[in-house]
Amino acid sequence: MVEVFLRTLPFFAIIGLGYWAGRTRFFTQEATTYLTKFVFFFALPAMLFRFSATLPFNEIFNGRLILAYLLGTATVYFVASIVGFLRRQDVPTTAIEAQCAAIGNVGFLGLPMLALLFGEAAIGPVMLVLATDLIVFSSLIVILINGGRARVPVAQMLRLIGIGLLKNPMIVSISIGLIWSALRLPIHQPLESFLTILGGAATPGALFAIGASLALKSTERLAVAGWLSFCKLVLHPLFVALAVLVILPLDAFSASVVIAAAALPVAGNIFMLASHYGVAPHRASAAIFVSTCLSIFTVPVLIALTSAP
Repeated sequence: MVEVFLRTLPFFAIIGLGYWAGRTRFFTQEATTYLTKFVFFFALPAMLFRFSATLPFNEIFNGRLILAYLLGTATVYFVASIVGFLRRQDVPTTAIEAQCAAIGNVGFLGLPMLALLFGEAAIGPVMLVLATDLIVFSSLIVILINGGRARVPVAQMLRLIGIGLLKNPMIVSISIGLIWSALRLPIHQPLESFLTILGGAATPGALFAIGASLALKSTERLAVAGWLSFCKLVLHPLFVALAVLVILPLDAFSASVVIAAAALPVAGNIFMLASHYGVAPHRASAAIFVSTCLSIFTVPVLIALTSAP
């Protein structure tokens, strides 16, 4: 366990460095915004395309893994939703809370960290988890928020979902990469070098951006943030573990990677969604901050437990 903690420590140290830069205003809010845009639109898509285009399609796609992860994630989503309704929250607010409870920072934190900890063989399962989060649950929250407000026609809601997916660079880069892989197209040396150099900026850039953005987050409503962090860091990996180990058993390696991905802290893009729709942004902000801080200790423990022989 100590070894796993030491191996994850550099990732969280870079997040801490970014937090310091943002907190001291050495890195301004505007600088953080543009660094995040660079990572989101350029560096991370280059990394994702390179990974998905160079791995055989039949080695990446695993329908059983997707179903098992969906089952575990939907369960914690349901639990958080029930608790939200019992607290008399409206549908949009409950949707934001459920999203915080079930969707982790797989793109910015999970992919680079788990690829290093588990090796390149982990890239395929992690990308399937990322794609499931983006396609299924990013669409679900749009439906719940707009449906809860009862102001958006179904056709317009579907259009919003479709445009959102098409404009998401992570979905686009994974999709193009999988098509490239399925067609067995070669990646020639100049393109390979370009993708390697640009994608190499994704890991440090993403981690630094996470930390800098945390410095701007609100820490209001800590009781709710604590509950949502518990859902994300404990209940989510627990339900996913039950799904991948008992209900729809996967091979030991894939199960370990998926459980580790489920143990990641709340995804930062939930705050952007909450701010865009004007639904509980401070709640999402606090959940991201608290879960990320706690994950320094919980993620190594979960990885050590799941990867133990």
